[in-house]
Amino acid sequence: MQKNYFFLTCSFFILILFTSCSATNVLTLSVTEPAPVLLHKASKNIGILNRSIPDKKYEIVDAIDKILTAEGKELDKKGSENTIESLQQELQKNEKLNRIIVLDTMASKKYGMDQFSAALPWSTVEAICIANDIDVIYELSFYDTDSKINYTTATSEVKNAFGLKVPILEHIVTVNTLIKSGWRIYDNHYKAIVDEYATTNTVTLNGRGINPVKAFETITTRKEAVLAISKEIGQKYAWQLLLYSIRVSRDYYVKGTNNFEIAKRRAQAGQWDGAAELWLLETQNTDSKIAGRACYNMGISNEINGDLDKAIAWTTKSYTDYGDKNALRYLNILKNRKAKQEQLERENN
Repeated sequence: MQKNYFFLTCSFFILILFTSCSATNVLTLSVTEPAPVLLHKASKNIGILNRSIPDKKYEIVDAIDKILTAEGKELDKKGSENTIESLQQELQKNEKLNRIIVLDTMASKKYGMDQFSAALPWSTVEAICIANDIDVIYELSFYDTDSKINYTTATSEVKNAFGLKVPILEHIVTVNTLIKSGWRIYDNHYKAIVDEYATTNTVTLNGRGINPVKAFETITTRKEAVLAISKEIGQKYAWQLLLYSIRVSRDYYVKGTNNFEIAKRRAQAGQWDGAAELWLLETQNTDSKIAGRACYNMGISNEINGDLDKAIAWTTKSYTDYGDKNALRYLNILKNRKAKQEQLERENN
């Protein structure tokens, strides 16, 4: 016990010593990322096509799944419709789009209920776009529910007619429903498939009864659970056209001179411009290591203020003129941010 206490105490003080001796601190800032899916700027009208319905001669492929419940016979159809309806409603909230319509279902699944079929030829895509006055086709390429049942038993007690507890064998059934879906987006302006995306979601439900059938009958919410997940699938896919924000971390130098120490305290108090005043002074330091750190921190300051060009210029100077190795890694991060910023500007024009 004493050895463990000694070890923990030593570890604590080593951690404190290491933290206090670190030359850098960490800050976090919010960064806006481009939408995962980029449509042509002229693409304003969207048609949603349900291509997940199989030809009748292929319906036997997933018939085994559909014997689970009477409602299961239509679950794939209702689930895909729910997904498309949710997608349409969410896309209609996007101010950059004009019109969102649901196209006639295309029964064309030729193989694999949970696989992508061959993409539509561009002659077909163009014909559909012209006929419906749309620019983009969202295709629900496949939607399939695959269910598996597991049985177990457990001994429990119930009271008999005389109020005495007697042991019984209780049956427990677990139904795992895997929902698989796949999307394509055809942009007729680009003449390109701008996204192809597949996802899986799982619904797990349990039932108990005196026999396997009775246990299964206690599961009454499978349909509602699957349709709720289907709605989320459509909603989340619509978000692929939206910008989003993430939190990122950056290291900045806090040691080197007294000005770095003061700047650290200013930064901790949120006075980043005040900290930058001191870092700017240290960029003229005759010690190349100190000057390199100051140039690096000036890059941080300018990124915080949203001026990526100046941030890149200062960080480049830190690496090329003073050989700061951290600056090279940071420079690559800034260049990547700059490229994404240019993409954002294209989206907004």
